[in-house]
Amino acid sequence: MPSEKAMKTGSTCPPPPVPGKLRLYSMRLCPYAERTRLFLAAKGIEYETVNIHLKEKPDWFFEKTPIAKVPVLEKDGKIVYESLVCNEYLDGIYPDKCITPRDPLEKAHQSMVLALWDAKVIGFYNKLVFGKEDERPTMAKQFVDGLQYIENALTQPFFSGDKADALDYNLWPWFERFSMLKSCVGVEVSADKFPKLTAWMERMLELTEVKACSFSPEVHDQYGKTLLAGKSDYDLGLEE
Repeated sequence: MPSEKAMKTGSTCPPPPVPGKLRLYSMRLCPYAERTRLFLAAKGIEYETVNIHLKEKPDWFFEKTPIAKVPVLEKDGKIVYESLVCNEYLDGIYPDKCITPRDPLEKAHQSMVLALWDAKVIGFYNKLVFGKEDERPTMAKQFVDGLQYIENALTQPFFSGDKADALDYNLWPWFERFSMLKSCVGVEVSADKFPKLTAWMERMLELTEVKACSFSPEVHDQYGKTLLAGKSDYDLGLEE
């Protein structure tokens, strides 16, 4: 697509992708969209991107997905949305280099760790970023306590062995943003409390697909300040 800038209310819907071409509707700094970008990068899939302004969503975007969230995949007139659904779909239509576990028990294990993440971590992370300032000490404790479940689930270099796979990619986007917690709300994920997770983070940062999809801590810190100010800058760093 000609621009990385987020499309807003009043914008014209871009024409459908050409036959056989995959399109990702995304937002550059959205962790859920990054899940799918990581899958795309790890699998080496070519695609085009349309970025969406999540506070001023174009009317036509609601026709792509009734929940109007990113990521959304579009190919040959077919639409798939929700990050975990998108990622499994990618493994289905591009079966080479399958990332989702084929073993039913391992797939169940990864789903259970993600359920722990949703129940014990992500809600408190969001409240730290978006919640009231006087609630942050309580949220910080619950966040740190919940993250211990994820620390305990990591028993190998990566969550399922010696190389990254679906669970690693589906968790990584939030770990990439933990620097934002430290700079914006004073919460740090330290090596003394989380030795396995911090070592895992170092290994993840060395992966080509993570390097291709990640933003620097400085960018996340700047974006975090716009979030806290209620003025999310989805085009942060892009030229006018």
